[in-house]
Amino acid sequence: MYTLVWTSHFTREAKKFAKSHPELKKKLAVVLRDLEKDPFQPHLKCHHLEGKLKGMQAVSITDDYRITLTMVITKKEILLLDIGSHDEVYR
Repeated sequence: MYTLVWTSHFTREAKKFAKSHPELKKKLAVVLRDLEKDPFQPHLKCHHLEGKLKGMQAVSITDDYRITLTMVITKKEILLLDIGSHDEVYR
């Protein structure tokens, strides 16, 4: 089991995301729950990022929306960094 660590930025963006996309609130809850269990589940599509985001990972909420994060495997922690559309989180 992993521990999700919510940054203040992620918390603000998650609230905005939930308000803007009420139809995805349940899906977001499932993704966060599954991240806690095992971030490498195939349906999460966890992948490493390149370029200026190198060292970070992303998981999919839907084909259009992502969560960016950093995993600290030794402590079994997942630092949640941002949430939003593909273009928003990869800026």
